[in-house]
Amino acid sequence: MSKFWQTDIQFLKKVGPLKASILKQQANIVNYEDLLMYFPRRYVDRSNLMTISKLSYEHSEPITLVGQISQLKVIKNNQNNKYRLSAIFSDGTGFAQIHWFQGIEWIQKRFQNNQDVFMLYGKPEWIQGAPNFSHPEIEKLDNEGSFKKIVPIYPGSDVLKKNGIDNRFFISVIEYLLEIAQNEFYEFLPEIFVQKLHLLDRKTAFQYLHQPQSIQQPDYGLLRFKYEEMLAFQWIMEAKRKNYQTTKAPIFTKVGENFLNFYHHYLPFELTDAQKKVIKEIRNDCLKPYQMNRLVQGDVGSGKTIVAFFSMLMAIDNGYQCALMAPTEILALQHYHTIEKWSQNLNISVALLTGSTKEKHRKIINQGLRNGNIHIIIGTHALIEENVQFANLGLTIIDEQHKFGVEQRAKLWKKNSVIYPHHLVMTATPIPRTLALTLYGDLEISIIDQLPKGRKPIKTKVVLEAQRLQLFGFIKKEIQNGRQVYFIYPLVEESMKLDLIAVKQGYEAIQRSFPNVLVGIVHGKMKPEDKETEMQRFKKGETKILVSTTVIEVGVDVPNATIMVIENAERFGLSQLHQLRGRVGRSEHQSYCFLIPYKVNPTTQKRLEAMEKYTDGFKISEMDLQLRGPGDFLGTRQSGLPEFHTIDIVGDSRIIEECKNVIRDFLNTHSGTDNLSAFWEFIQQFQKKMSLDTISS
Repeated sequence: MSKFWQTDIQFLKKVGPLKASILKQQANIVNYEDLLMYFPRRYVDRSNLMTISKLSYEHSEPITLVGQISQLKVIKNNQNNKYRLSAIFSDGTGFAQIHWFQGIEWIQKRFQNNQDVFMLYGKPEWIQGAPNFSHPEIEKLDNEGSFKKIVPIYPGSDVLKKNGIDNRFFISVIEYLLEIAQNEFYEFLPEIFVQKLHLLDRKTAFQYLHQPQSIQQPDYGLLRFKYEEMLAFQWIMEAKRKNYQTTKAPIFTKVGENFLNFYHHYLPFELTDAQKKVIKEIRNDCLKPYQMNRLVQGDVGSGKTIVAFFSMLMAIDNGYQCALMAPTEILALQHYHTIEKWSQNLNISVALLTGSTKEKHRKIINQGLRNGNIHIIIGTHALIEENVQFANLGLTIIDEQHKFGVEQRAKLWKKNSVIYPHHLVMTATPIPRTLALTLYGDLEISIIDQLPKGRKPIKTKVVLEAQRLQLFGFIKKEIQNGRQVYFIYPLVEESMKLDLIAVKQGYEAIQRSFPNVLVGIVHGKMKPEDKETEMQRFKKGETKILVSTTVIEVGVDVPNATIMVIENAERFGLSQLHQLRGRVGRSEHQSYCFLIPYKVNPTTQKRLEAMEKYTDGFKISEMDLQLRGPGDFLGTRQSGLPEFHTIDIVGDSRIIEECKNVIRDFLNTHSGTDNLSAFWEFIQQFQKKMSLDTISS
């Protein structure tokens, strides 16, 4: 990278130390390159040149006029004692009024010369039959009468403006920078990428973005930066994948006694074709001498846990231990109960380790892991504590990976000091392909896209407040028929106190509405042992209704629960609603999900109608991503998703796919003699900016 582009921004003409300090704090502009990468947020098209005589009431959009300003007058409003500056704008065909309500003294000085020619851009308002403009954009024209037809509008703030850093400032300093940088541009992308993807050179791309001659040019310019950003990202992802292929891992050479015994004699239900396919993919990965890194995506209730269990049996039959880490104690406990039940007829020892595990029992578990007597350990973050050591860990499984950080996952891998264990990731959040390619771009992806046989689609209906009594009548009949019910209330960190009140008030209201029915309650502020007691009462059928916050979202499997009622449904994302809905529909009985919104607007209505219409989690996740964007889709922490400068995860799917294929093909075919030093330097800078894991060249 040329030293020129790393020059401190304070040394650029018209900037200086004071403005440089503000630019660094407010706009993250530190050097010359940062300034050019500060892209306009929109563009104003002034090419629609009009004359005043042709204006009519129909002109409701901003238009451009060229003419002179005269008759500046300060006028006092007697009603509020405030002043405005008025003037006449004339273009030879007619007259228009201009009004300013702020910056009056500065504007008076600017327009003192009646001979100057100006370009006016603004939206006309009609007052007493004449066109008027309030605070229009006005630009003095040069002697030739030319002006910028397409004007870039840069992101701004009050702090920037107070320090003289407004839109005119950005246009001016960027124009000067482009002038002095004429010979400083160079191409760092490999020529094969530029030709194959038909990319502009960087210099032209910057000019299209900052000095466009047509309204289409900024789009063409931006494409260059989208591609270079995604090419760097996909290089890093592909390099990580290739790195896994050099990471030694155990080879599971045989399908042994436990696997075959369970499959032929104790399998509780018939596997779907999708489950069989994924088990084969995992089997093929574990036959190789390097680390498996595979993501298993499956809709709610698609049977990911049984796939994970077969993977564990492969490891155990080849002499290795397994660890499954879940984000919550409820989910860890659910996995433990399920896997322990499946293991009863096999020669397998299963243990549970969470933050609630008593010290005495913890010591016994740690000893069993170290001497190899425990084959499967299921737990929460407690699994990555330093004192948890294994005799021979061969497989790690992480449920809902996006709820764990990179360092937490890596700590689990390092529990085998000799070789890396194989690594499997499961998620019940159907993730759209474009998001999966960025969030899990370094992983192989398997999808379980079939539900077990005999499952009936869940009937979903939006219920308004006026229909609540009718709904409760239906619920009473279902309870009389032996079914059970969830009532879910929203819970978000920002308003936890209010939400806690809501769930407790809801609990009391439901007790009053169902006086002869036992009602339980679960929320995040309860002690783990109290939550577990309530859950067990519900699973055993002692309580017929469970009032809960979203802690119920994952990890609860009660086949007899057939009704899910979600209060304030508009406060949930579509994917979260779908996951909550998946807590029912786990038996042969018909199940229902009722969505009760507190406030309904057109957007809310559209989202909730999608829940009525679709049962496919992947279709719902696509809609959710479009409506909410990737940050909200994954949660407030963005769950490890890079904050791209130009790439739109939702809209740029074609670019993401294209770059992935181009990089993969290149790395598989290039001879190693290509000069990639400039591109590699760019990749390293990109890694640093994005806080991505470091990779070697």
